[in-house]
Amino acid sequence: MSTSHPTIRDVARLAGVSHQTVSRVINGSEDVLPETRATVEAAIAEMGYRPNAIARSMARGQTHTLACISPNLTDYTFASVIEGAEVEARQHDYFILSSSASDPEAFRALVDELVGHRRVDGLIVINPYSDERFEYIPKDFPLVFVGASAHEKNVCSVSLDDEKVAYEATQHLITLGHTKIALVTGPMEEDCSRDRTDGYRRALQEAGIAFEESMVIEGDWSATSGQSALLSLIEQGRVPSAVFAQNDRMAMGVLRAARDANIKVPSQLAVIGVDDMPLSSYFDPPLTTMQQDMPRIGQEATRMLLEIIKKKNPTVHDMKLSAQLIVRRSTSEKGGD
Repeated sequence: MSTSHPTIRDVARLAGVSHQTVSRVINGSEDVLPETRATVEAAIAEMGYRPNAIARSMARGQTHTLACISPNLTDYTFASVIEGAEVEARQHDYFILSSSASDPEAFRALVDELVGHRRVDGLIVINPYSDERFEYIPKDFPLVFVGASAHEKNVCSVSLDDEKVAYEATQHLITLGHTKIALVTGPMEEDCSRDRTDGYRRALQEAGIAFEESMVIEGDWSATSGQSALLSLIEQGRVPSAVFAQNDRMAMGVLRAARDANIKVPSQLAVIGVDDMPLSSYFDPPLTTMQQDMPRIGQEATRMLLEIIKKKNPTVHDMKLSAQLIVRRSTSEKGGD
């Protein structure tokens, strides 16, 4: 019994056509009669022939591979976005090549390799404005930004509606009766940090609560910076009744600082974050947070990128996704775990 795999010429002999005709059918060419196409497809099915994906890609000038570049591959939010992108890509017979670039120069080198040598058909760039990497964004190449709206008119993007998310988080604290609400931001050179700060300010303004610059502390997304932020406020004698941290890791640091200072959460200090990391419900106490659907962001970005690759005009160029308030015990004694 032969164990060899059928070839395109085997299919051609069975169908009674040339191997070029079989190739045209496989590659979706319209220059084939319907009855001939049906005969070839029947022969392919009968023989169990599987086209060589690499050869097909070369013939079409496509790799059926997309690249997703993020500042790192260890951050939970980045990894979740990539996971969603991979799921969506596979549904369309594409692969995702995930890679990290920690600085602009590494990003430039990576783009030169991937785009310059046509190793991928399109790019997803996570946090394009975290530094000057956006200066090395390729021109006239299928591209989608994740985590920030594009400053360029011709670039599509998918991101969280950061201003709205921060507004809703702050509003939650206000509805609980808090008026002395501190804010721990991410790096202020990043768009999402500024947008979340704007949402915080809007919620305060609508509630008639004065915005105080001294109640805003800049962090760097790390738990350590959240811890330092609350300790700094305590040392200044500006102990808030609530803290909105712009991500869960910084919120975790705030909880640690409160515990070290014998400040009880939530009776003396309410804390809310953003992301809903897997461990958020295991913090002490469990963290109230704004849950964003990171895998969906990756899926939407991939869907948008494939539309661009297929020369279709995406229905939405700047997609903003909402987050869901998850109430736990860090803001309410009755919150869920």
